Amino acid sequence: MTTIDDVRERLAEIRPVGLKRDIVAAGMVRDVTLRNGWVVVQLEPGPLPPPVVKATLEDIRRAVGALAGVTSVDVQVVHRHGASVGDAEPLPGVNDIIAVTSTKGGVGKSTVAVNLACALVRLKQRVGLLDADVYGPSIPTMLGLSGRPQAVDKAKIAPLQKYDLKVMSMGFFLDESTPVIWRGPLVTGLVRQFLRDVQWGALDVLVIDLPPGTGDAPLTLVQQVPLSGGVVVTTPQEVSLLDVGRGIAMFNQVNTPVLGIVENMSYYQCPQCGERDEIFGSGGGASLGREFSAPLLAQVPLVPEIRATGDAGTPLVVEQPDHPVSRIYLDLAARVLERLGAERAQAVAPKILG
Repeated sequence: MTTIDDVRERLAEIRPVGLKRDIVAAGMVRDVTLRNGWVVVQLEPGPLPPPVVKATLEDIRRAVGALAGVTSVDVQVVHRHGASVGDAEPLPGVNDIIAVTSTKGGVGKSTVAVNLACALVRLKQRVGLLDADVYGPSIPTMLGLSGRPQAVDKAKIAPLQKYDLKVMSMGFFLDESTPVIWRGPLVTGLVRQFLRDVQWGALDVLVIDLPPGTGDAPLTLVQQVPLSGGVVVTTPQEVSLLDVGRGIAMFNQVNTPVLGIVENMSYYQCPQCGERDEIFGSGGGASLGREFSAPLLAQVPLVPEIRATGDAGTPLVVEQPDHPVSRIYLDLAARVLERLGAERAQAVAPKILG
């Protein structure tokens, strides 16, 4: 008679495409139950792309179903900490919400988020920017924006505005010497307030600059609202690339499409001789795109002007709109809008066909 150990042994024979270990060794099998020939397998697919998850589910049903005495195989896809989008509610008046994330700090995520938001404005979009990186809120500095948001009624506060952006950040409520020493529940509660209690008004796109990493805070944040898509920022450096799968897995766990990957600090080009130096390596973003079926949206070079304009509070797209890197950001914004349109069309296609 088949036992649970027999089922686990059979599961240990399944190794999805692109994974170096089997699903048991990789920790993807959360639980296995067996009763009267009915097997239930709880699978946490993590960073596996949807097509690979689908193939893995079929492999599990086929392999376990072939065991003696097994009459039914039920594979339940579960997510870390019970992640679910069931409680997500749209923000009134906001058409699309984009989350910009990175799995490591220091890759320029906030710089990408700010310049992407400003580029979307140049493309005639109504844009909001939420700095959800509450431990290191850098958006106010990058926009040269200060002040304290004011209440507009008993339940709402008004975002600050600059460069035609509506902006909210924890940085507006701190002085420069105040450390943010909070645990996850306080962080997620605060950002939920920034989402729900801010009078965003009518927006085409709300860009959310998430905290780095894939811990409880960013995972909970992306569960608060139905995201239209995620943008993952990395550098070509190998240590950054190794972690990108976790960022993509976070979006997979909340059924959010990954719009694509931005390879920041992709290369340095000498302004005098024009020679290109790939300081952190090359080809990483494109390779990740192929591995996770996520397009490489942009390769942003390392140029002094990005740092200088960010420190001065005038993003490069605003300060030097004709700069070659500004044009890269404009192209990035256009591709993001194109991807949003494609995802929207794909979402309604089954309804039309049915």
